[in-house]
Amino acid sequence: MGKLKGFMEYRRALPADREPLERIKDWQEFHEEMPEEGLQNQGARCMDCGTPYCHTGFMLSGMTAGCPIHNLIPEWNDYVYKGFWQDAYNRLAKTNNFPEFTGRVCPAPCEGSCVLGIIKPPVTIKNIEYSIIERAFEKGWVEPKKIAFRTGKRVAVVGAGPAGLACADQLNKAGHGVTVFERDDRCGGLMMYGIPNMKLDKEGVVQRRIDIMKTEGITFMENTEVGIDYPSEKLLEEYDAVVLCTGSTKPRDLAAEGRDTQGIHFAMDFLRSSTKALLNKKEPAITAAGKNVVVIGGGDTGTDCVATSLRQGCKSVIQLEIMPKPPCERQPDNPWPEWPKVFKVDYGQEEAAKITGEDPRHYSMMTKKFLADENGALKAVEASKVEWVLQEGRVVPVPVPGTEQIIPAELVLLAMGFIGPEEDLLNQLQVSRDERSNIRATDKCFQTNREKIFAAGDARRGQSLVVWAIYEGRCAARECDRYLMGTTSLP
Repeated sequence: MGKLKGFMEYRRALPADREPLERIKDWQEFHEEMPEEGLQNQGARCMDCGTPYCHTGFMLSGMTAGCPIHNLIPEWNDYVYKGFWQDAYNRLAKTNNFPEFTGRVCPAPCEGSCVLGIIKPPVTIKNIEYSIIERAFEKGWVEPKKIAFRTGKRVAVVGAGPAGLACADQLNKAGHGVTVFERDDRCGGLMMYGIPNMKLDKEGVVQRRIDIMKTEGITFMENTEVGIDYPSEKLLEEYDAVVLCTGSTKPRDLAAEGRDTQGIHFAMDFLRSSTKALLNKKEPAITAAGKNVVVIGGGDTGTDCVATSLRQGCKSVIQLEIMPKPPCERQPDNPWPEWPKVFKVDYGQEEAAKITGEDPRHYSMMTKKFLADENGALKAVEASKVEWVLQEGRVVPVPVPGTEQIIPAELVLLAMGFIGPEEDLLNQLQVSRDERSNIRATDKCFQTNREKIFAAGDARRGQSLVVWAIYEGRCAARECDRYLMGTTSLP
């Protein structure tokens, strides 16, 4: 695939991002586009590797290796190299319902498992994917599809995040009548309210896709929380099948002294408030403006909190990470094709560094206490260095005496991940859960203990990547279709 010896002729290259000090002045997407010649050169780097691990999609050492939805990456890389863009789009659309989402926010485990990555920097798969789908929209190749026939079966999908949207899209293609219930005022789940606009434009990207799905015949019930606004018993009475895609939305809390101090918020509440304010042209309910901000937790959500705080005009922002700083290169215990656990500077850290001159992340730091002023409002965080020590067969963080620090803070954002789906609806539907509190449904049939109820996405597998959510939604749709019709042609 690609050009013979292309990986020897061309270096890995990415399009330039907008200048950090300029982009923090607005909420527009920060990536620039790469010229077509540059994209063709990057497609040419795709090797005829024989066994392309980029689209294997399996768990290896607890991490994702390759693309879970098994994108036909070498094929569309080859088409881009040759200039056959519509063929590249057709290949991409075979496996991915929403490449405009993954091309922007997926961490690209495909690149971590690229065979070229053994000896050289891997192929720029994610950027090529983004370029294919955006060209497809520009050229009018992405159009609402007319559904050839209708089965008469009705399916309810609860939750309009990437898993729910992928499931609804597939079931609609199979001819079923699909209604998507979403408790928020806009569909998209974390794509709408969990990821800031500068990474994923809401009106120009997320809503664009939902509008296409509406035109194709899918019904969306926004501002409708099943179990509260719409009785769960009615759901089972009126629909032939139900697919739960409610996500893993219970945030992990921090049991530190002073946790009830005013000014401490979960990261997702902060990000949601910011995006709602942007879309509704109002002031956010939670703001970093003029405040010293401390983000507790790493990962993409922590980065998004840093970048959002900067755009809101914070006084300062630092990020506390309990884990040690990752190495700059793969270590012997992290071989290819595992996801490379190496140090990287993401967009939020790059922006903060441009302002302050240093990376905002402080590694191996544990939060010990939140300090309040005389009015009960947050004024500082007490933290200390930690060492990771083996105790009773487990490696645990142990505070290092004498390393305590008092960090000024009027706003703390907890970005430490999620621990499972919310329970009220699951209790109403009497759906069983596993030992991690996720919905119990097998990888084979995606069906719960209730005959007509299926589950997919983070609610079933736990907090994960957007590409896994799309995969889960597609799989649950296939098995739901098989349940309704006795057989299925869905992939």
